[in-house]
Amino acid sequence: MPLRLVQVNVKARDDAALGRFWADALGWGVSSEGPGVTNVEPAGFTYPDPAVLYIDVVSVPDPETVRYRVHLDLATTSLAHQEQLVARLKELGATPADIGQGDVPWAVLADPEGNLFCVLEPREVYRDTGPIAAVVVGCADPRAMAGFWGAATDWTAHEVNDEFASLRSATGAGPFLEFIRGAGPEGNRVHLDLRPYPGDDQTVEVDRLRALGATPIDVGQGDDVPWRCLADPEGNEFCVLSAG
Repeated sequence: MPLRLVQVNVKARDDAALGRFWADALGWGVSSEGPGVTNVEPAGFTYPDPAVLYIDVVSVPDPETVRYRVHLDLATTSLAHQEQLVARLKELGATPADIGQGDVPWAVLADPEGNLFCVLEPREVYRDTGPIAAVVVGCADPRAMAGFWGAATDWTAHEVNDEFASLRSATGAGPFLEFIRGAGPEGNRVHLDLRPYPGDDQTVEVDRLRALGATPIDVGQGDDVPWRCLADPEGNEFCVLSAG
């Protein structure tokens, strides 16, 4: 059975500080499941919920600081809202970033640890996504990536062409997962976590993903963790959590 896409995992030097930034940025709260992990989650939702991609900020000894393939796009409801949100994010510690974007209607920022993200101008397609409009992945082949992730998860394709592909939960709620042609450097500080439905078997799901083109990877997780680390066909890391 397809997996649920449940959360975005962000590596950090200081999980508490970066988690607080993202909680304030999104208007969410924070909790912790243990030392080195800060959960960023909205009030009033019970994990997991297809209307939300939760954020787990995880402390690691020395996260790299290069431009990565995966970033978040934030939604706005008006040009005034976009301007106000950018100003508030700067007050929280975000900084403007120049990645060669030129004169575009969205703002490119970096969070306090250098992770890039965008604050979009208002777009009708994102009017009901919540504060996160999309998780965006740079890739070489958007069609192929949409095929893999559509088969891996219970998300459905909304637009697929040679330059761009987008998926969204079959419930029609929450943010989009988007693939844009233009692969970045290898490796990510941001990756996706998937979870089997209750009653499904993690090992069976991992075997299914490998048949779709995923490969096991070692990121130093060891043998005693309850999740399995894989890479999609273009090398993007993701984790399959235990069922529940």
